[in-house]
Amino acid sequence: MTLKSKQPRQALPEKVISEGARIPIRKNGRIVAAIVPADDFKLLEEMDRRDVRLARNAMARARAKGEKPIPWSEARKMLDLD
Repeated sequence: MTLKSKQPRQALPEKVISEGARIPIRKNGRIVAAIVPADDFKLLEEMDRRDVRLARNAMARARAKGEKPIPWSEARKMLDLD
C-alpha cells in the first residue's frame, strides 16, 4: 500500500500499528517520506546517534594523530569513483 501525499492522514491503515507495515508516501511518483512503526523509528534514531558518535570518535582519533581530513573530491579519485 502506498499513500499519496495529499491523502488525508486519517486514511492511515491499522496495518502500521498492528502488523508493522511500512508505508511509503509518494509525490509525483517519487517516495518522499514513509510511515513506519514506532519501533522502526526508534531503531533508526539510535542508528543515527551511533553513526554520529562513531564519526566524532574517528575524527578525534585522526586529530590526535595529526591527520587531516581528505576532501571528498580527492577521496573519490583515490577510490576510483569518478
